[in-house]
Amino acid sequence: MPRRKRNAGSSSEGTEDSDFSADHEHTDRIETYGRTRRNTRLTRASLRLSQSSQDSSPVQISPTEVVTFSARRVTRSRSLQQGPPVTPKKYPLRQSRSSGSDTEQHVEDLKRAADQDESPPRTPTGNALSSESDIDVSSPNASPDESLAKELSLKDSGSDLSHRPKRRRFHESYNFNMKCPTPGCNSLGHLTGKHERHFSISGCPLFHNLSVDECKTRASSRDKQVEERTLSHRQDENRHGTRHQAPTERQMRYKEKVTEMRKKRNSGLLKEQKDQYMDHRQSHGNNREPLLENITSDYDLELFRKAQARASEDLEKLQGQVAEGSNMIKTIVFGRYELDTWYHSPYPEEYARLGRLYMCEFCLKYMKSLTILRRHMAKCVWKHPPGDEIYRKGNISVFEVDGKKNKIYCQNLCLLAKLFLDHKTLYYDVEPFLFYVMTEADNTGCHLVGYFSKEKNSFLNYNVSCILTMPQYMRQGYGKMLIDFSYLLSKVEEKVGSPERPLSDLGLISYRSYWKEVLLRYLNQFQGKEISIKEISQETAVNPVDIVSTLQSLQMLKYWKGKHLVLKRQDLIDDWKAKETKRGSSKTIEPTALKWTPPKGT
Repeated sequence: MPRRKRNAGSSSEGTEDSDFSADHEHTDRIETYGRTRRNTRLTRASLRLSQSSQDSSPVQISPTEVVTFSARRVTRSRSLQQGPPVTPKKYPLRQSRSSGSDTEQHVEDLKRAADQDESPPRTPTGNALSSESDIDVSSPNASPDESLAKELSLKDSGSDLSHRPKRRRFHESYNFNMKCPTPGCNSLGHLTGKHERHFSISGCPLFHNLSVDECKTRASSRDKQVEERTLSHRQDENRHGTRHQAPTERQMRYKEKVTEMRKKRNSGLLKEQKDQYMDHRQSHGNNREPLLENITSDYDLELFRKAQARASEDLEKLQGQVAEGSNMIKTIVFGRYELDTWYHSPYPEEYARLGRLYMCEFCLKYMKSLTILRRHMAKCVWKHPPGDEIYRKGNISVFEVDGKKNKIYCQNLCLLAKLFLDHKTLYYDVEPFLFYVMTEADNTGCHLVGYFSKEKNSFLNYNVSCILTMPQYMRQGYGKMLIDFSYLLSKVEEKVGSPERPLSDLGLISYRSYWKEVLLRYLNQFQGKEISIKEISQETAVNPVDIVSTLQSLQMLKYWKGKHLVLKRQDLIDDWKAKETKRGSSKTIEPTALKWTPPKGT
């Protein structure tokens, strides 16, 4: 039968030589437990050397040395010397594996011995750290010859293992270098009140002049306000959107409350408060947020605190996604610009882990270093996007690129767009799409301004699937030009178009602004008395749903005596005229400059 592994101090196989003075043996084993553990590990290389030395020159071992090593070896050696076996005595059974008092005392003794031990630490799961090159001498499966060889090698080395490197404990291997950069902060707590630790200034309570308990209290109050707001919205769900445009009583009361809170704000700071703010600024400098009390009303300050907590929570989620996914490209060198990225894009891992990517602004190939980019630019023959140039006015051109004919270029364009778009999911399947790339020309070539893509066959009449304006050209009117160009194509196709949902935050702002200008321009030129949503849709190619939502946001759609009325607000039209005069006509799409026929099959 296979031998069982026995605990230190347990009885042997019933022989007289190993069972005598059981209590005395138990005490001796506890005292030598630490010494045995310190001297019972060695490498396999020393084991092989000891075995070879044993085979070449046999060594005589005294029985006393064997006694301290193994109880089984004692029994065998003495039985060989004494000749005939001795009848074993019968002893009462010891409950070495039960839950009796003897077992509990035995476990406690072992624990005390283990506390005094300097053996390698255990992992958090409770298992001892092990390695392929380490063997435990006290293993019951080891043969007697191997055990003797190991003991001899230990004695030859003087039983001193101090030369071996000490194993690092689990808490020593943990990376404690991550800490909050704010001086004097212990990285505990979080501005949102939902995390136990923080490692950035955006989540540091100390930087925002708050304590951990105050952050938790503010978080609970924000949660209560969200629940109350959700409950009030549920009560208003039964209202018809177009019939009740006037604010409800609850909204009116809330507005009056906010007005009163803003009136209570002090007109200026007292001298003591100014001195306190100056002392705080001089003592902490830029390491702390300035004191914000009494600068504005309590209501506005609370709104600002909520915005800070929400931004910090979004940053935590973004950092978690980056850590769970892969490395994130932080900057790209694109032409004469160096752009900071906003979101993660699934570039190959060997490029994503670099942190900075170098791109050719004409063919959109990405490279690892500036040297490779210079060599590429020296031999790159592209000076404009591939495809057909279908629009040109001044230095603005639009190229139509087929995703099936120019697959690599379109894939690189989608990967580039994902760095600045959160909701984009299309990267490689570009064949069913057409890409309309807007460029700005100079003496070096046509530089990428932005683009939008659309399906070749859209059953829902989407005229835009994805739209992007490069960050260096934002807030200059190019976004509205791209939107206007997409609706111009819909007019040529004699269709009513709408962008594909969901829209990004910046995309929604741009589309709302464009729809507002289209409606105000139409109403300014309209001279009749009755107007139809369908007629507006057919003339502007804007979806009726988008028209109605825009009229509601402008409070120009009312319900009166069973009919829907469109109010022509002259104040909004006058504001739009003033902006149009100030803006000029340089950033507009000219329909006559379009040279394009709809592709076949669309």
